[in-house]
Amino acid sequence: MSDPHAPLRILMSQQSIDRWGASLAARMGPRPYELMSWEAATAEQRTDADVAFISREVTGTSTKHEIHPALQRIYALLRQSPDLQWVHIHSAGADRQIYLDLLARGVQITTSSGANAQVVATVALAGMLALARRFPLLWAEQQNRQWIPMMGARMPRDLPGQTATIVGWGPIGQKLGSLLQALGLQVVVVRQQLAAPHHPLCEGVEMVTFESWTQVLPKTDWLILACPLTSKTRQLVNASALAVLPQGAHLINVARGEVVDEPALVSALQSGHLSGAFLDVFAHEPLPSDSPLWAMPQVMITPHAAGHSDGNETRVGQMFLDNLRCWNEGVALCNSVV
Repeated sequence: MSDPHAPLRILMSQQSIDRWGASLAARMGPRPYELMSWEAATAEQRTDADVAFISREVTGTSTKHEIHPALQRIYALLRQSPDLQWVHIHSAGADRQIYLDLLARGVQITTSSGANAQVVATVALAGMLALARRFPLLWAEQQNRQWIPMMGARMPRDLPGQTATIVGWGPIGQKLGSLLQALGLQVVVVRQQLAAPHHPLCEGVEMVTFESWTQVLPKTDWLILACPLTSKTRQLVNASALAVLPQGAHLINVARGEVVDEPALVSALQSGHLSGAFLDVFAHEPLPSDSPLWAMPQVMITPHAAGHSDGNETRVGQMFLDNLRCWNEGVALCNSVV
């Protein structure tokens, strides 16, 4: 933690300063501090920040694969700031290279895990319901002014009694699990460690570890990815894993694109082994225009937007402010990346 008697130099966007300045002052109490906007700091090449807050408008429309020049300048500033001690980010995941580099040199990174959990969980649920009720097919038929009753082979299956396997049991996975249970699905959870018996968050949920997760795939109707990208989850859903899913299973990915072997996914969809997929994240973002996923009628694609909602800015800002108070009081920060 920082010296409580030294002025704390805090980097934030001008938008965040305008919105959170008064609340921040209350968190700082008598301690002296200086607010520096990203805009001014990059123009003046200020490299003396102690703390940085990367809110959504800072990353903007950049992805971790294609970084716009303005964000590149911000990243360069962070790398050149020798006194930087802590960075709070708006996302739940901290797998951008800049965060890995800062972690490697001892900078503390905290995330906004949980801020958009309800939003992402409901979007994943929406994708499931749309695929279960064959909305992509019906939408295409609407465009062609076709009236084709949902009978015979087109008849949707009942969701109650089907099995959803959720990979990841953080805030998103937990909220999604409760929603799926309310709809009558059997829920299986893949996580690092099994929970203690009778844990309230695990009631009615079957749990397995990553080491044994392939054992539950043959009974999985819906494979839902809501996990961080780690060495254990990278390419977790590969050709072998997809092959042991039952014929007609679906994939929903609101985690990270690199969790899935994308060519293997394309093959499984093209062969008809998978009936469909709802994909919010991809191995490279933006998804290249020549990807075969774009043209697949059984695939729903969204532009890494599952976590976007107009209430997120407030929730993320509040998390930063709460952590700032902890920082000043010498208390452990929430959502610290380890």
